[in-house]
Amino acid sequence: MVPIDEPIPSETCVVIGGRGFVGRWLVLRLLKLKKWIVRVVDSAPSLQLDPSDHLDSYLSEAISSGRASYHSVDVRHLLQIVTAIKGSSVVFFLDIEAAHDQNFYASYMSIVQGAKNVIDACRGCSVKHLVYGSSTDVVFDGYQDICNANESIPYPSKYKYMWAELKAQAEAAVLFANDMNGLLTCALRSSNVFGPGETEFMPFLIKQAESGWTKFIIGTGENLSDFTYVENLAHAHVCAVEALDSRPVSVAGKAFFVTNNEPKKFWKFVSLILEGLGYERPFIKLPVLMVKFILLFGELVEGELEVIKHNRIRSIHYIMSIATQTRTFNCSAAWEQMGYLPVITLEEGISNTVQSFYHLARDSLFMEYGNVTEQSKADKLLGSGKVADILLWRDENTTFICFFAMVVLFFWLFLVGRTFISSIALLFLMVMIASLVYGYLPSDLYGLSIPMALPYYFEIEEDLVMDSIKCIVFVWNKAIRVVRLLARGEDWNVFFKAAAYVCFLRFIVLRHVVWSMGAALSLSFTSFFFYEQYEAEIDALGKALVNRMEKLKKRLLRNPA
Repeated sequence: MVPIDEPIPSETCVVIGGRGFVGRWLVLRLLKLKKWIVRVVDSAPSLQLDPSDHLDSYLSEAISSGRASYHSVDVRHLLQIVTAIKGSSVVFFLDIEAAHDQNFYASYMSIVQGAKNVIDACRGCSVKHLVYGSSTDVVFDGYQDICNANESIPYPSKYKYMWAELKAQAEAAVLFANDMNGLLTCALRSSNVFGPGETEFMPFLIKQAESGWTKFIIGTGENLSDFTYVENLAHAHVCAVEALDSRPVSVAGKAFFVTNNEPKKFWKFVSLILEGLGYERPFIKLPVLMVKFILLFGELVEGELEVIKHNRIRSIHYIMSIATQTRTFNCSAAWEQMGYLPVITLEEGISNTVQSFYHLARDSLFMEYGNVTEQSKADKLLGSGKVADILLWRDENTTFICFFAMVVLFFWLFLVGRTFISSIALLFLMVMIASLVYGYLPSDLYGLSIPMALPYYFEIEEDLVMDSIKCIVFVWNKAIRVVRLLARGEDWNVFFKAAAYVCFLRFIVLRHVVWSMGAALSLSFTSFFFYEQYEAEIDALGKALVNRMEKLKKRLLRNPA
C-alpha cells in the first residue's frame, strides 16, 4: 500500500506494454522503488483493474496517489507515443499483447515498426534511456542447439519462426539508435519467461494436462533450457537503467542475456510444474519425427484436435522446438556490466508459479478415487472376464505366462517348417507323453508337493460349451442373412462389403497368414492395454478422422466430378 501523503518523485518513466505479463511486474517493481512516476502504456482503450490481484491493487493505489497513470497507445501511431512519453526520462519497451498475431503485416507493424516509432518518439522527446525487452529467440534459428552462448553469438542468417525474426529486427533497430540525440539504449534477452500471471505457456500446459497429452516426452528428454522468472526480469530492467546512468560505456548499445542462470532439463521443469498442480509427470518418450508427423496430420484435419491449435503467433511447432532442443545462455556479462543477479531462485519461482495457478490444479483425490468403479471401453470390448484381465495386464505374471505360451505355440505350429497337421499331431503326442509321465510322478518329489491330476481338470464347463455353440450359431445365421441379401440382388453395399472381405481374406490366407497371425498375437497383448491407457486421446483422434471423412464426403457430393 502506498501512503497518500508520500512525496511524489519528480522523475518519470514509461512502461510501454505495461499491462502485459512482464510489464505488470515491472510496473510493480518500479512503484515499490519509489523513485519514479510510472506511466503505464498499453493498447487497451481503458484500464481494467482486478481488486483481488495484488499487482492491480498496488497500481490502483499508485494511481490514486498520483504516482502512476494509464495511457492508451497504438505503437503503430507515432503521435500517440509522443503524447504518452513526453516529459519522461526513461522508456521501457516491452511486448504489447496485441503484437502476437498470425498475420505478418500486423505483426511487423506492431513489433518492428512499433520499435522504430518508439525510437523516433524518444529522440524527439529527449528521452535519456530506452530499454528494450527482447528475447533469446533472436539468436535461435529453430534448428541448431545453443549451449552456454554469450552475447558474441550472431543473428542467424535465416529464421524458422516469424516472431523471432521480427524481434531480431526490432532489437537491432533499438541498438543501432544508441547515442543518437543523447538517447542511450540496450536490450535484455530473456529465455522462457514464467511466473504468476503468465498468459501463454502455463495455460497451454495446463490445458494439455487436462486433456491427457502431457504424458508424453518429445525426444530424449535430456535437452537443457534456461528459464527466467518474471520478477528477476523486472529486476534486470531496473539494473539496466541504473547501469545506463552510472556506466553507460559498458552497457549502452549492447544486448544482454538475462536468465535465472540455472539451466535445467526442459522436461524436468515441466514435470515439477505438473506435479505441483496434481497432474501426472511426463513419462512416455516419443521420437521427434513421429511427433512432427502427427502435427502434420493434425494440420491436415484442419485443427480438429485441440492440442495442435496455434498458441497465438508462437505455434505448437515453436513449443516443440524449445521442448526438444538445448538452449542455454551465459549471463556473466549482465552480472559484470549491469550488476544483475537473480533475486528469486528457480526453485522459488516454480513454487510461486504453481501456487498462483492452484485454482487450475487437478483435484487429485477426486481423480484418484472418484472413477475407481468406472469401466473402461477396452474392458467392455473384452467381456470383463479372464480374457480382459490377461490382455489388460492386470496380473503381470499370468499375462506373461499366457503370452509366452502363445508365442511357443505359434512357433511350434507355423515357424518350425512342418505342415500344420504334422505340428498338431506332434503336439498331441507330446501332451499325451507329458500327461503319462505326470501320472507316474510321486506325490512328494524331493520335498516338492505334486498335486494329482484329477478328472475334472480336463472337463469343460457346460455353460462354456453352450456359449461357444451360441456364438457359432450366431455367426452362422448372420452369414446366412448376408447370403440371402446377396441372392436378392437389392443391396449393393452388402455385396461390395462381402466382396472386399472375401478378397482380403483370400489375400491374407494365401500369402500372409503366418505374418498376420503373428501380428495379431502381438497386437492382442498390446493394443487393448494401450487403448485403455490413452482412451481419451484415441477417441479424440477417431472423432477427428470421422469429422474429416464427413467433410470430404460432403465435398464430393457437392462437387461431383
